[in-house]
Amino acid sequence: MIIKALIASGAFAVAAAFAPPVGAADIDSVVEEYLRESGLPGAAVAVTRGDEVVRAAGYGRTPAGEPITEHTTMAVASVSKSFTALAVVQLVEAGRVDLDEPVRRYLPEFTTADPRASRITVRQLLDQTSGLSDSTYPPFSRPQPDSLRAAVAGMNSAELAAEPGTRWEYHNPNFQVAARLVEVVAGRPFDDYLQEHVFAPLGMTDSRTIDTADELPSSGYGHLKVLGSAIAVPEPRAFGNGSGGVLSSAHDMSAWLIAQNNGGRGPGGVAIATASAIAVTHTPSSEVSGDYALGWSVGTTGSGAPVIAHSGDLFTSTAYQALLPASGYGIAVMANTGLAHGDAKAIADRLIALVEGAPSPVREDPLVVADVVFLVLTAGAALLAVRGVLRSRRWAAKRASAVRAALRLLPLAIPLLAFAFVDRVVSVLYRGRDVAWIQVPYLYPTFMLLLATAAVGSLVVLSVRIMRVAQAGRGK
Repeated sequence: MIIKALIASGAFAVAAAFAPPVGAADIDSVVEEYLRESGLPGAAVAVTRGDEVVRAAGYGRTPAGEPITEHTTMAVASVSKSFTALAVVQLVEAGRVDLDEPVRRYLPEFTTADPRASRITVRQLLDQTSGLSDSTYPPFSRPQPDSLRAAVAGMNSAELAAEPGTRWEYHNPNFQVAARLVEVVAGRPFDDYLQEHVFAPLGMTDSRTIDTADELPSSGYGHLKVLGSAIAVPEPRAFGNGSGGVLSSAHDMSAWLIAQNNGGRGPGGVAIATASAIAVTHTPSSEVSGDYALGWSVGTTGSGAPVIAHSGDLFTSTAYQALLPASGYGIAVMANTGLAHGDAKAIADRLIALVEGAPSPVREDPLVVADVVFLVLTAGAALLAVRGVLRSRRWAAKRASAVRAALRLLPLAIPLLAFAFVDRVVSVLYRGRDVAWIQVPYLYPTFMLLLATAAVGSLVVLSVRIMRVAQAGRGK
């Protein structure tokens, strides 16, 4: 076991394991200070130690202006993958699924355009080594399904980017297939399965899983930030059940953390899995999967202590969960700003430092400066467009021929093309991860305002100049 090896080797700082216990007031102080510094509108936080809840609370407000409490339902995004992995492992414990058998043994409807997919195992879905990739099967820029059945059916055109088991690549549809496998093997909808086998036994009465972002409650989406100020916006439509569809609360996530740190037993002692099953989900399967286990990642904290964690990112909210085996703490955070800001992870990092007795990380927000720059450039682009229109008659008079005029007009097409295909550029910046065009403004709102202004301005100047050249031609 990697975690056991780290602990046994003493590779982590002693302070991380033996720091004095923290209290609810300490946690409140850290979170409230972060909200004041960052302008984050609201967050939900759960901190546990062993089988005890240290703090489960809400801070700030929802996009609708309601106070966030320990029972406010928020999105946990890709933290959902740990729930899907547990559901599969529960079926393994029941003898109904084998992690190292092909997925098609349990889910015959899983077919792709690549014959190698027949060799993808259940484990390879959960540790992201299936060979499926955003580059060969885009999860966001294609038409979005509305159910797990439809999500799997839509994969009949998918190709593999690598032989199964030979390359790790984060790909949301892996967990959508896994959730559909649970549905088929268990004979019930995925949400019903989680309700019966995870949520209800742990007393997670605020939790459920949804198919698409359209089903998010008002407390489940969040904000963009411009110049440090939060703006409430709906989440762009996308399918996420199995890979990112779980909704939960601080109260419920505390029960989940306790079960993860307590060998599968929740706050009331009810077991949702054996200790060995929980350990399987926390342990990377091979060198190929690296530090990625089954819906969790392993690593170390800033103090060198082992940590088992997973982040979750939507375009208007983020989430993060972490288990600290050396000290027995568990931490979960849900924040209602999007992945461009990473507020859930930033709060969790401060809480980890708190429980380890380490210095709190310093917050940096270069996006405020970037917003100022892009807004100034936007104003400049608008002024240039006005200038181009006002000088269009003079510009046309200087063009001796239509060919020369056309060549001089070509550069005006660049902003239009950049605006139309910006998602392709962002996909490259995100190392090939699929990005839908509508998602880009959520990542870079002021940059997209600049690009839109430049594109519209170019189109107007282009149209007016063409008109002026035509008028000049008729006048000769």
